[in-house]
Amino acid sequence: MLPEIAGFAVAGGAAYAADLGLFIWLRGHTGLGPLTAKSVSFLAGCTVAYLGNALGTYRRRTPATGRARRYGVFFAVNAAGAGVQLLCLAGSHYVLGLTSPRADIVSGAGVGMVLATALRFWGTRTLVFRTATRGSSGVRGPEEGSRPTWTG
Repeated sequence: MLPEIAGFAVAGGAAYAADLGLFIWLRGHTGLGPLTAKSVSFLAGCTVAYLGNALGTYRRRTPATGRARRYGVFFAVNAAGAGVQLLCLAGSHYVLGLTSPRADIVSGAGVGMVLATALRFWGTRTLVFRTATRGSSGVRGPEEGSRPTWTG
């Protein structure tokens, strides 16, 4: 699993760099508002992460669904990760009353990022790039016993 984690980290690092770089460029050179710029940069970062994982980390897995559906699920997993980060930040800032810039960084970019990364890794591995089970209905044939495959 270590090579998978490393590949996921490399794809995520490239996505983060694309997101941050594009956000800074859009804010500084195009005059876009912060929410529009962040929306565009988030979408670009998701695309870079998807391509990095699809062409790198999980390239040997036989896809269980079509490319457009996989990207949609990948986007949803990443949006859920962003939601986790926002919840950590909001909880710290508004519920616990930790309102300093340092507390916001620790809760949003620290704790929130760790939890969001764990969610993204799990979701990417199990929901997006799961391996197809060719011709499997989830139940073993008579020669294999009749227990569902997920019970071992």
